[in-house]
Amino acid sequence: MNRAFSRKKDKTWMHTPEALSKHYIPYNAKFLGSTEVEQPKGTEVVRDAVRKLKFARHIKKSEGQKIPKVELQISIYGVKILEPKTKEVQHNCQLHRISFCADDKTDKRIFTFICKDSESNKHLCYVFDSEKCAEEITLTIGQAFNLAYRKFLESGGKDVETRKQIAGLQKRIQDLETENVELKNKVQDLENQLRITQAGSVSPQSPSTDIFDMVPFSPTSQQPSVPTPNGTQPPPVPGRAAEIKRDLFGAEPFDPFSCAAGDFPPDIQSKLDEMQEGFKMGLTLEGTVFCLDPVDSKC
Repeated sequence: MNRAFSRKKDKTWMHTPEALSKHYIPYNAKFLGSTEVEQPKGTEVVRDAVRKLKFARHIKKSEGQKIPKVELQISIYGVKILEPKTKEVQHNCQLHRISFCADDKTDKRIFTFICKDSESNKHLCYVFDSEKCAEEITLTIGQAFNLAYRKFLESGGKDVETRKQIAGLQKRIQDLETENVELKNKVQDLENQLRITQAGSVSPQSPSTDIFDMVPFSPTSQQPSVPTPNGTQPPPVPGRAAEIKRDLFGAEPFDPFSCAAGDFPPDIQSKLDEMQEGFKMGLTLEGTVFCLDPVDSKC
């Protein structure tokens, strides 16, 4: 595919910001597939990938296999690749992981983008046949990236930092609660040792009784285990270890990231660093690079 890729830098956006931030822009295309590439950017890189996938599809077509159709949903949250009828998500490419997007200026149908895989961290090149609207799809991805990048600068980093502080305070409260339980156990042990010492130096006496000839209740005294009518022992009283999962007010600690009780919030700093790195690399949109500049600058 010895064709030149080009794009004028003065192209205007095609959609309103609300369409990409509150909804998504759908496109229908044929999915030629994806293949691993060595670099996150480069016209030659995507050209070789397109050539490779086109040849593979030609072989499959000769065997009677059709190119699968997909639906693309583009928004500030990423590029989703879905099965058109069932709407099953096949791939979900986050925008900060997309580093290069291009369309063939000569062949209006072909467009491609490079995305870093979230699991393997390898760079994958996705290639599509879009029925002569490749340039529009490429510009839409560029606009979505631009909006997502600005949203990240304006609020994303602050939100993550706030949640990070909440997680730190929650961890501190949990440590204090654990320390409090340990101190209680130590005090209890010292009281038991004191009772044993006093019992050894004083002759045993029968416990005093009240006016009803009953032994007064003591919170430290051990109550005999009374079997239930069916002969089984009653369930044991929960130990002090259960107090660790309670805060100072007797409620379970608040976890802003996980609904499971007792789970500690994950490392959100790594997620912030990943997004920062992705946006810092920028998206090369056929000669136009969205770089990590202040919000009011023009890329």
